[in-house]
Order: sequence, then C-alpha cells, then structure tokens
Amino acid sequence: MNRYPFWKNILVIGVILIGAIIAAPNLFGDDPALQITREDGSPLSEATIGTITATLDNAGIAYNGAAAEGSAALVRFPDVDSQLRGSAAIGEELPFHVVALTLAPRTPQIFRMLGLRPMSLGLDLRGGVHFLYQVDLETALRQYLQTYESDLRADLREAGIRNRVNVNGNRIEVPIVDREQLDAAEDIVRALDPLLLVSSANFEGDPGFRIELAPIQITERQNFAIQQNTITLRNRVNELGVAEPVVQRQGLDRIVVQLPGVQDPSQAERILGATATLEFRLVDTENDAFDAERRGRAPLNSILRHDKSGTPQLLRRDVIVSGDQLVDATFQYMQGQPAVRVRLNNQGASRMLETTQANLNRPMAVLYIEEKPEVVERNGEQVLRTNREETVISVATIRGVFSSNFEITGISPFEGQDLALLLRAGALATPIVKVEERTIGPSLGQDNIERGRQAVIIGFLLVVIFMAVYYRVFGMIANAALLANLVLIIALLSLLQASLTLPGIAGIVLTVGMAVDANVLIFERIREELRNGNSPQASIRAGYDKAFSTIADANITTLIAAMVLFAFGTGPIKGFAVTLTLGIITSMFTAIIGTRAIVNFIYGYRQVRKLSIGGQAAPA
Repeated sequence: MNRYPFWKNILVIGVILIGAIIAAPNLFGDDPALQITREDGSPLSEATIGTITATLDNAGIAYNGAAAEGSAALVRFPDVDSQLRGSAAIGEELPFHVVALTLAPRTPQIFRMLGLRPMSLGLDLRGGVHFLYQVDLETALRQYLQTYESDLRADLREAGIRNRVNVNGNRIEVPIVDREQLDAAEDIVRALDPLLLVSSANFEGDPGFRIELAPIQITERQNFAIQQNTITLRNRVNELGVAEPVVQRQGLDRIVVQLPGVQDPSQAERILGATATLEFRLVDTENDAFDAERRGRAPLNSILRHDKSGTPQLLRRDVIVSGDQLVDATFQYMQGQPAVRVRLNNQGASRMLETTQANLNRPMAVLYIEEKPEVVERNGEQVLRTNREETVISVATIRGVFSSNFEITGISPFEGQDLALLLRAGALATPIVKVEERTIGPSLGQDNIERGRQAVIIGFLLVVIFMAVYYRVFGMIANAALLANLVLIIALLSLLQASLTLPGIAGIVLTVGMAVDANVLIFERIREELRNGNSPQASIRAGYDKAFSTIADANITTLIAAMVLFAFGTGPIKGFAVTLTLGIITSMFTAIIGTRAIVNFIYGYRQVRKLSIGGQAAPA
C-alpha cells in the first residue's frame, strides 16, 4: 500500500544529491580580492600581472595569489585591510586600469570545472556602493522635439519654403515667412507625424503653426528615456568590471545602481553620471567663424561652437552621424598619437560614405557633447537643470572615402580612454543627476551575513526540536525533509545566480516555518485516521492523499502573492519574493514527495502495529 516504485525513489535521491552538489560551493567562503582590468577592455598581459605582484611585494602587502581570469587579473588577499591597501598601491602604479574591489569565492577546482558557483550576494551582504539617480524627463522630451525640428526644417528647405523653425519649451514653433506658402507648409507639417498636435498660430506678424506632443507620445518617450538610460548604465557598469551589479528602475523617473564589492565610489560615479556623445558635422567654410562670433549669431544653416583652445568654429547644422549610431569604440595609439577607433552601424556607415564621397578635401569636425546636470533651487523647490557643453575636439580634412571604420585623433590619453568607454557603453538618452549615495563597508556586510546565518540556524533548530518532540519519528522525518529543503533553496539560488539579500534571508526563515506546515497537516490527518480506528498503513495513505488538496491550495495562494511581490516590488521586496517563491516550490517537493519516500522506506515494507507519531497510536 505504501511503496514507491523504484524510479520514484531514485528521483528523490537524485534530486537531493544533485542539489547538494550544486549547493556545495557555498561551504568554502570568499576571499577579499581585487579585479583589475584595462579601461579599453583589452586583455591584461603577463607583464602587467608581474607588475601587480611586484607592486604588492614592494609595498609589503600580503596577498594570497594573482592570476589572469579572462581579460582581467584577480588578486586575492587574506583580509580586507590588505585588500584596501593593495587597491591604493595598484591604482597608483596602473593609472589606466580599473581596480575594483570584490569577493572571490574559494571554490575548489573540481566545482569550477563543472561551472558551479556559490550564491550571488546582494549589496547589503557583500558591501559596496549604492547610487540613486533621477532622470531629466524634460530634457528627454526637448531632445525628442529637436528630432522633429531637424526633420521639419529639412523638409521645408527641400520644398523651398522659407521658415524660422525652432523649439520653444515643450513645443515647436514654425513661423512661415511667405504667406503664399502657408498651405504647402501645412501639408508638410501635418505629414510629419499623425500623432502630433498641430494648431495655427501667429509669431510677430508671421503666420505659422505650433506643434506639441500628444500625451501618448510624452508617456512613450519618458518610458524610453528610463529604459535606455537603464540599459546604458548597465553597460557602463559592465565596462567597469564590477561583479553582480544591480541596475533597475525605481518609480517614475529614478534608477537604482548597486555595485557590490566597490568601496571607492569616485570612479564609478564619474563614469556612470557622464552624459557624453559625439556628433560628426561638416565645417562651414563659406562663412567666417570670427565674424559670426563678433555678431553673436551664426548663419542660418550653421551653428557656432568652440574648440578646446577657445577658437570659434562654424559647423553645418545637419548632423552626419551621431553617437547612437556607433557600434564600437576602442582606445589605441596611431603612429604614437592617442586615438579612438570607431565603428558605425549600417545606417551610420551609409551616411558617412555618402558624405565623404561628396565632400572630399573638405574639413569635418567631431563635436563632443556633454550634459552636466545640477540641482538648483527655483521658487523654493529643488529643480533639476542640465548644462550642455559642446566642444569641437577634432577638425580633419576628408582625404579619402570611408564608411564604417575610422579614427578620432586630437585628444589626450585620459580623454581618449574615457571617450572610448562611454561610446562603447552607449550614450545616455537624457541626463541624470545623483540624488542619493550610500557606501556599505565589507565588515558591515559580513556582520549582516552572520546575523542572517544565526537567524536561519536558530529558526531551523527551534522547528527541529518542536517537530522531534511533538511528532517523534515522523517529526524527525519532517526535519530531514526540512534540511533537504534548505539545501535545494541554496542550490537554486546558486544555479540561477539570484542575488541573496537580507530580505531574502527573511524569506528563507519564513520558508523554514512554512515547509513543515505541510507535514503538520499530513501528520495531523494521519493521527485523525488512527483515532477513527484505521490501520497504520491505511492511515498513512489517507493522510497524504486527503491533505494534498489543502496543502496545494495554501501553497498556490502564497505563490501567487510572492509572484505579485516580484512583479510590482523593487529592490528588497524582489529579494524576499525570490527566496519565498523558491522555498514554496522546493517545500512542496520535500514535504510531500520527500517525506513520503522516507515514510514508505520505514513503514512500507513490513507489518506495522503502531506509528510513532505522538498522540494516539492505533493497533494494527
């Protein structure tokens, strides 16, 4: 009556054994370590690793070893103090490298060969820095309007319609100089985008049109700005070489960035907050830049900018290629001069090819654009304002036809490395400003780990004692299943590399209590069957069969709640939801199938006169 088929016993044993193997790397702990990478992303040479070890030896800093891992070098230290001293020493010796603090697992080689890793620890357990950024959504909308302005100006110019198109606040104003061209201009304006809100207007005696974004366009553009900035920040974090970062949206206009293991936020802040991109424009050789500067305005189809020395430069208003069309950017030295090698996507390459074919022996400029956000007080409120700085970093004559690959020169090594990193990671869709920064030391993270471990152990022992005293042999069976449940939760967290946080530990502690809840229902049902006079074997079968629907209903409702928390929660709430979800799934397996397998093994192959389950025991 109470016997599992052979394959089901093998399944239970196999799942628990595989879970134990996957969870095993968590037993070996971590070493404080430094992860050193080149800013241009290229692999480190053996000579560089030798320089690292020599620097540590000369400074008298103890370390456990240095080795290449992929394109980076990993240096292990015996304690956090040596790690911090090593970071300072290596940072001074290797100025063009990224030195990131991290924790390196002491996983044995056999587990690494199998691709097994310990759980990923969140910021509150590992230590690191926490940034909260606010996205400038007003600038995002203004940039969106500027794309329409550029297209509209080109269409009107192509149709021979004189105009003074400009962006004013949250609208585009389109004054038409010649009234006879008003109808033709209206056709072009209304064909620009059917969603735009177009109305007639008068601008200092000139008729024209006022264009505004529809509400759905505003919402879509704001969401795009948040999503694009989140992706870009994630790319920049990856370029920094930080292990297990967290980059996610928070609320309407904010983004959270958590960098576990990073204790010096200065470099991360500089790279994350930079809003830099490039534009390639032809130089206006038909007009004089100094004359335009004296008059205080540029000619109609040109813009006035300055180079790094302050010399004025007249550039064509039309952009050949912008930063969002760059595929890759690498810092290197060309004939002894620092340069950034750029590769464009198909659209940018086609545009660059057409431009160079039509403009041989004419100068082309590289315009470096940086958005510097700041918070100012306006009418008693803190308002986000963006200062836009545009600098011509290079002017070169087009000597040949090229498309997707070329070099940018005329920059310093420091500027070139930062520019390559920012271009490779992508430009921010709109500026961001830091509104919060927190640094969590590794000692505090270790303290959190110890407290979390104590909470799990104490909760586990209390449940184990209660079950053993109250349900005797069956209670010990439930305790074995509870231990297996913890092993499987750790295995799944390790396999999925889901970050474990303090709220996640709270979810595990809650799961410890919930995991035995199913067994309590089963055991109480068995005791009830015994009190009704049923045989022990029949009581076991009835207890598991009749309690299953109740257990399933309770766990499914909890699982739905956990999924809702994961879907709509952020940060700590997600961490709690993840461990709770995994705990429910594993507890269903261990509490029902796992304990049934043990009960069947103990009682299913012999005649039983009574059950050691506490309370009332019935004769056979």
